[in-house]
Amino acid sequence: MRNKLAAGIAAGVIAAVGIAGPAQAISDSTADLSVLHAVPGLTVDVWVNGEVLLEDFEPGTLTDALDLPAGDYEVVITAAGDPITSPAIGPATLPLAANTSYTAVAHLAEDGTPTATLFTNDLSTIPAGEGKLTVRHVAAAPAVDILANGAAAFTNLSNPDEVKANLPVGTIEAAVAATGTTDPVIGPAPVTIQEGVNTIVYAWGSLEDDNLDLAVQTISGLHSTPDGVPSGNAGLAADASPAQVAWSFAGALGVLGLLAFALIRMRAAKLTK
Repeated sequence: MRNKLAAGIAAGVIAAVGIAGPAQAISDSTADLSVLHAVPGLTVDVWVNGEVLLEDFEPGTLTDALDLPAGDYEVVITAAGDPITSPAIGPATLPLAANTSYTAVAHLAEDGTPTATLFTNDLSTIPAGEGKLTVRHVAAAPAVDILANGAAAFTNLSNPDEVKANLPVGTIEAAVAATGTTDPVIGPAPVTIQEGVNTIVYAWGSLEDDNLDLAVQTISGLHSTPDGVPSGNAGLAADASPAQVAWSFAGALGVLGLLAFALIRMRAAKLTK
């Protein structure tokens, strides 16, 4: 099992804006796992069950989805080249349940200390004519509200929480405001929602260090029973059209771009006081 995991991860690592690998099929005995490295400025090794399975894993990288036997996995993250006895994060146990899709994220807590969060990806069926938008805050930064068509759609989003909603297919006017307000700090800007797709966007990095960035993961085929769960930035199913890829990626960039710029504006305002 360890050899399969090592080979799968090594083959599945892709760049922050890359092309997803083949879809992985979860089952009654397997789980689906992607890994996102969201700790700025630190190249790491990832150890699973005592073995190095990811070497020189760079910030902003998201692995392709892996189909793994359900069970518990002990994970330790070290600076590249360091022994397992000198962890930067962990050890932590990742309990992977069958028939479930996960993304494990190494990131900064709100106070800037390295940590890790295991997210469960929503694979529930999306009603016809709708898509899902999921936003995950894994940055060392304060909370914000995300507005849709002038109203608060997601409120008080803080690290390491997520918010999600099904939205009608089409274009919404999205903006970002300080928590508890409706006066946009940035935006509004158009964001496209596409049918049967869960677009997951991550805000990561550090507001204090001015290195906020974003990562994008998409899961498609949710308008009906999916044959598999593709993952990775811009990672649509193998039969997705180029137009679908472009729409999904542009929509995610719009939301996280607004979030990043809003946080930068908030920090600048704080410094001028």
